[in-house]
Amino acid sequence: MSELIHNVLLYLEGLGYWGIFLGLMLEVIPNELLLAYAGYLVSKGEINFVGAIICAVIGGTLAQVVLYWIGRYGGRPFLEKYGKYLLISKHHIDVAESWFNRYGTGMIFTARFIPIVRHAISLPGGMAKMPLGKFTLYTGLALIPYSILYVYLGMKLKDNWETIDEIAGPYIKPLIIAAIVLTILYVGYQLFLKRKAKI
Repeated sequence: MSELIHNVLLYLEGLGYWGIFLGLMLEVIPNELLLAYAGYLVSKGEINFVGAIICAVIGGTLAQVVLYWIGRYGGRPFLEKYGKYLLISKHHIDVAESWFNRYGTGMIFTARFIPIVRHAISLPGGMAKMPLGKFTLYTGLALIPYSILYVYLGMKLKDNWETIDEIAGPYIKPLIIAAIVLTILYVGYQLFLKRKAKI
């Protein structure tokens, strides 16, 4: 782990729950790493599990709301010009926009579990002027199991929380598979509704 990330984590640790909230909202370090570190803090008794999850979900949701507003008021030209500063490439935007336009608002939930479009999916949600309340609800609901998993693993790993990438693999694969299945079911349902409407 780099010295920069280590120093950021130490600073966030001093802020307690606010550190988790700000870390997820600002996304200064990978979310998985921060959530695992939160689990480590839970194992030390410095914060509790439920509080860590609540702060993570709220902070993570607000980060996506910011991307939603950027998509809504900046539009595609802004994103293509400045997206690299958000660590979102044009390819990610293309894929996310294609999925959103084809399959609708439900993708805001299911795409959260798919690495390629996890963050980028918020942008077409904003560009399509999806209702903010629905966007926030779907995003928050998707972040709950994601946050629980990483905080729990970090709590169990304790001092070995930095190995989260190695340990989380077997747990993440079923989660991704479940997300893909949900996506297929959702897409099938949307196609069914469209065909039914044409009859």
